[in-house]
Amino acid sequence: MEITCIKGDILQSKADLVVIGVYKDEDWGNEFLTHVNEIFKGRMSKLAKSQDFKGLPGQSLILAAPEEILSEYVLVVGLGDKTTDPKSSVREASGVAVQTAKRLGCRTLAMEFFGEDDETFDAAEFGRAITEALLTADYKFDSYKNETIDDKITAVTIIAEDGRDARKAEKGIELAHTVIDGVTVARDLVNTPARDMTPTRLAETAENIAKMSNGSVKVKIYDREQCEKKGMNAFLSIAQGSEEEPKFIHLTYKPDGKAKKVIALVGKGVTFDSGGLSIKPADYMMTMKCDMAGAAAVLGVFATFTRTQPKFEIHGIIAATENMPSGKAIRPGDVVRAMNKKTIEITNTDAEGRVTLADALSYAGKLNPDTIIDLATLTGACVVALGEEISGIMSNNPELTNQLLSSASYMSENMWELPLFQNYAKLIKSDLADVKNISSVRYGGSLTAGLFLQNFIEDGQAWAHIDIAGPAYAEREFGSYISKGGTGYGVRTLVRWLETL
Repeated sequence: MEITCIKGDILQSKADLVVIGVYKDEDWGNEFLTHVNEIFKGRMSKLAKSQDFKGLPGQSLILAAPEEILSEYVLVVGLGDKTTDPKSSVREASGVAVQTAKRLGCRTLAMEFFGEDDETFDAAEFGRAITEALLTADYKFDSYKNETIDDKITAVTIIAEDGRDARKAEKGIELAHTVIDGVTVARDLVNTPARDMTPTRLAETAENIAKMSNGSVKVKIYDREQCEKKGMNAFLSIAQGSEEEPKFIHLTYKPDGKAKKVIALVGKGVTFDSGGLSIKPADYMMTMKCDMAGAAAVLGVFATFTRTQPKFEIHGIIAATENMPSGKAIRPGDVVRAMNKKTIEITNTDAEGRVTLADALSYAGKLNPDTIIDLATLTGACVVALGEEISGIMSNNPELTNQLLSSASYMSENMWELPLFQNYAKLIKSDLADVKNISSVRYGGSLTAGLFLQNFIEDGQAWAHIDIAGPAYAEREFGSYISKGGTGYGVRTLVRWLETL
């Protein structure tokens, strides 16, 4: 999709679909809307009244264009309340525009520069938000279909009132393309069936990202024997039930010149989770190809570095394996020793992700990073607490928490802080080992999972755990611009966080 921003008159655009934004309860008597309504001989305001259109996010009106307008159709989209998160509203409106264009068979769009009259308006930021939503909404995963429909949007022109805004917007548009390329990497990885998206395939993806980085990204892949030598017995205990070979992946990005910080991004990489011997019900397994969404997000972030070129040394750590039942599988009641020498009693083999992360976090800690962030589809309890569209963040560092919450909000990725409530640590105390991998009670499962991971973080190490079990995979559409399947959640937040450091 080619996206540009120019100064012009949107009503003179020759695009298939012209898109106009209206704020909540905006007066149809304002100069521009009055002019447009007159062209339609009052039909626009009448249609708005008959359909109870109030300019709310997600609302829209579609009209066939009269002769005075050069497009085929005019779409009016709701922008919501000016005072509440305008960039989120323009993302939603942009998604509605893409969905409508596809439904009408339109391939080219001309859009008002949403937000240009907002007091918080920054042309680069709003251009970025619009572009991210357009590209995200246009995504389709149809690699396994013999017959596909080519309904991709080919070109979008954002029409600005001010030529200076148009020029500034181009920077945001360019950055958005880079970020959504990374999101697309993550979405494709998550959407690929587990038969094909094996630990080996994840490792190959990491190698391809390194090859395309012009030397800025290096990658090391450790096999089972090498992991054994490093003492990664927790990770390997989960891998032992599968016929697929585990892969421990370490990507390293280094900037030109001296790095300002050292950062480790750790992604859970369970490419299929059957639950192991504590096997899941059959219908619960249907989406378990997505249990490597944390790893996919890390790879998606690394895919942006060639163009974003952050000024930090950044490590990407992924312990990739399947969790399968077999005669060799780890058993409930077994005890394993992690890389940091702590012992873990396995009381439930379906709480496997945190066990693989034990070694991934221990390995990351040995790199002496300033910050460790892990992303994991870790607990159903987090989805119960926050729903499908919100991740939960737990951290031992309030400043880091606030930075990530701010970055997530900026990118319209929903995130909520959960407590590392130390009183609950007793719930994962083991009679046999240093810690057990699941709580002895039903409640607070996302919190005890975070407390489990904290056992593998060095004292004084700034760390955040982001449980993405809900938003990593959409079993229904999330708003107007995120379709069913892998969402690439976390890529945009982490890229933004790196921008702000």
